[in-house]
Amino acid sequence: MPTSMTSREFNQDTSGAKKAAAQGPVFITDRGKPAHVLLSFDDYERLSGSRPSIVDLLAMPGDEYFDFDPPKSNVKSKPAEFD
Repeated sequence: MPTSMTSREFNQDTSGAKKAAAQGPVFITDRGKPAHVLLSFDDYERLSGSRPSIVDLLAMPGDEYFDFDPPKSNVKSKPAEFD
């Protein structure tokens, strides 16, 4: 079940909010109305469908230890024909 807390409660207990977000979304209210939702990063990625691209993965620190030896392309090219 989602957790709900006021903005004041969130400001006073951010570590509690983060712990609660590990279990599910935390709704943060402002003047009694839902204003924000705190999610774990894994939940955010799952909901947004975002995954790192190969460029992002290769740009990560430690990529110098990543073996990347793509096979040579066997695509044949031919001169362009102009009419």
